Amino acid sequence: MNNDYIIEMLHITKRFPGIIANDDISLQLRKGEIHALLGENGAGKSTLMSILFGLYQSDEGEIRKNGQVVKINNPNDATNLHIGMVHQHFKLVEVFSVLDNIILGSEVVKTPFAFIDRKTCKQKIIELSERYGLAINPDAKICDISVGMQQRVEILKMLYRENDVLIFDEPTAVLTPQEISELLQIMKNLCAEGKSILFITHKLNEIMSVCDRCSVLRKGKYVGTVDVVTTSKEELSKMMVGHNIEFSVQKTVQENSKPILQVEHLSVQSSSQNSSKKKLAVNDVSFSVNAGEIVSIAGIDGNGQSELVFGLTGLEKIFTQSSTNKTKIILDGVDITKKSIREKSIFGLSHIPEDRHKYGLVLDFSLDKNIVLQRYWQNEFQTKGFIKNQNIENYANALIEKFDIRTAQGCQTQVRSMSGGNQQKAIIARELDKEHKLLIAVQPTRGLDIGAIDFIHKQILKDREQGKGVLLISYELDEVMKLSDRILVMYEGQIVGELNPQTTNVQELGLYMAGAKRDEKYQ
Repeated sequence: MNNDYIIEMLHITKRFPGIIANDDISLQLRKGEIHALLGENGAGKSTLMSILFGLYQSDEGEIRKNGQVVKINNPNDATNLHIGMVHQHFKLVEVFSVLDNIILGSEVVKTPFAFIDRKTCKQKIIELSERYGLAINPDAKICDISVGMQQRVEILKMLYRENDVLIFDEPTAVLTPQEISELLQIMKNLCAEGKSILFITHKLNEIMSVCDRCSVLRKGKYVGTVDVVTTSKEELSKMMVGHNIEFSVQKTVQENSKPILQVEHLSVQSSSQNSSKKKLAVNDVSFSVNAGEIVSIAGIDGNGQSELVFGLTGLEKIFTQSSTNKTKIILDGVDITKKSIREKSIFGLSHIPEDRHKYGLVLDFSLDKNIVLQRYWQNEFQTKGFIKNQNIENYANALIEKFDIRTAQGCQTQVRSMSGGNQQKAIIARELDKEHKLLIAVQPTRGLDIGAIDFIHKQILKDREQGKGVLLISYELDEVMKLSDRILVMYEGQIVGELNPQTTNVQELGLYMAGAKRDEKYQ
């Protein structure tokens, strides 16, 4: 490997009101390496990379490219220096085609009338997709393709601009295990082609499998850089959080208990944008969750898990297939099938949604207002319609401390300005702290660091110990195996298997997820 540095960020300091996001940080990227940037939520990783990409400017320090000092005032400067970034939340125009998103701002035009040469652009995109194993349909609209495909579009945007420094900010947070494996292989291929990658991630397994070196940040400060081949997950986690992390969970044996959730004959149409040919994403599904039990729904993304949750919570209408097999959703003995979202919430249903921006938060509201979104009408927070702002602030500050939500301006911080991980913590704090009988948790640890994951797992287990029901939907198979009392597998809109995590393994689970096996009970 060539040990020359392609990127050097030296003594970078960045201040925001009330916080120093980056405090005298230095980072060097070698040519042809995958360099991980590891740290807790709010440690300053995304801020540092946003400075390199030109979204922010540092207050102190300098950046060098191939040994030369450069000034990056905006993303156009970064692009001109062949630096590209895939953001944690994709920067795509949903109503545009794949092709239009990739070429946006870097169009090839015909003279003399400056029409876009779409044929040339499309040919270049197809060649790049074939070269790097990034199969896409250039003519498809962004709103009609999967999250994994959208990420391929983001990568192709960088390659189309001939970037040689690629920044990946939490690229696997929204992907299925299969898509993660594909992405990690793509990253290896890119480095084999001479690209250099800065890889922000919380997932230690990914660092150990593909990265050459790892730099660790903690609370805005630089902790150190290690060679991955000579370190361990335990050492990295200790560098990240400052103490040892327990990777296993302890669960007590629960006695037979009553069902807290009963679902009978639930069908939900696909939430795809192609409404002209909607099919059943959930097809006549029945199951139960007992009090004091964690039931996980496992499956490859797109097999009906999202629509199942939408149907249970009221985000999507339930589809009635026949008058004989009527849909019923029973929560603690009460039929809530036709109740509104607010009524379900008041009766005891908590929901951690998979899309925190679309369903979990009002991004332009302050943190304290988001925390009481489902409770602001209660007497504790209002009197005759007048909001008790001080009570809301006190309550929000208590949850901020309990769940370690890191912000620049405390409870008055605009949620949009918070890191993805801290946004997720805010939702989890709100849903776990309010009175509830059932927790529906969809990807609850998405975007969280290992310390936060450990904390959230313990909170979910605490719900279980208190006799509440938990329905967990996760694409992290390790999480499913670790937390579950029972595992239900969904394939093409139906439950095809029920597995005991104590007697099964990831390989058998994978066969059910791929549709290669079906439980006789569900045939």
